[in-house]
Amino acid sequence: MPPMLWETPVALVIGLLVAVSATRWRPDDFPLPRLVWATGPVAALIGWALGRGILGQGHSAATLAVSLTVSVVLVSLLFRSGSGTAGARPRESRAV
Repeated sequence: MPPMLWETPVALVIGLLVAVSATRWRPDDFPLPRLVWATGPVAALIGWALGRGILGQGHSAATLAVSLTVSVVLVSLLFRSGSGTAGARPRESRAV
């Protein structure tokens, strides 16, 4: 079986695991869970294709590591810390 046939589904599973982990561990910090669920697998596929294009055939572990890295980075961009509204700045208290 050629590596490309099994690496693609594995990359998709990696992306889904990243999305599931993100929405399970910090559900309140991702305002749009559907976007996280879409971004994880798509980012993993992009990372896999990028790694395969740069490294070539025969580097399955490295291309899947690139897939994981790209998926985690792009999902983390959707992360919103705090419970305020998007774009809101915390108020500064001024002591008089």
